[in-house]
Amino acid sequence: MNLQGIVAVSGKPGLWKALAQNKNGYVLESLDAQKTKLVANLSTAKLAALSEITIFGLDDDIKLTDVFEQMKSAASIPDAKADGKKLRDFFFEVAPDHDEEKVYSSDMKKVISWFQLLKDLPLFNEPDPTVAPAEAAAPAVETPVAVEEVAEPAPAAAPKAKAKKATKKAE
Repeated sequence: MNLQGIVAVSGKPGLWKALAQNKNGYVLESLDAQKTKLVANLSTAKLAALSEITIFGLDDDIKLTDVFEQMKSAASIPDAKADGKKLRDFFFEVAPDHDEEKVYSSDMKKVISWFQLLKDLPLFNEPDPTVAPAEAAAPAVETPVAVEEVAEPAPAAAPKAKAKKATKKAE
């Protein structure tokens, strides 16, 4: 999933897409139906990129993108306003090794509401541009070539002549 450019702004509900950057901060657009624009001043607002957010785990922190992937395949997602017990049960389903003491119900509500906002956007189903595709990571398998199929190497191309610069004489 491609979450590049999607941020959460402290003190502002919902998610925002970074449109541009100026010398004082970022120009953001909300991902909800209103498409509200906001200039987030870096000296006062705290921005958190969704692609870099992690959830406290028992051993290691869990990437938010991994939790979203698990939520995609979940049978049913509870409402963000559900009680804490339902949210905790759901979170054990999608992130079984999250730290119960450090992950509060408000955090779970926020993650579920973010998922509800993102799931219908086309970028949610795009591959992450920062991760190399699996096919590119696999080594190429070379097929053996029979002796009679080997072609002679092509002659080396002659080096190109340099273009002459036109010079203007001062008179």
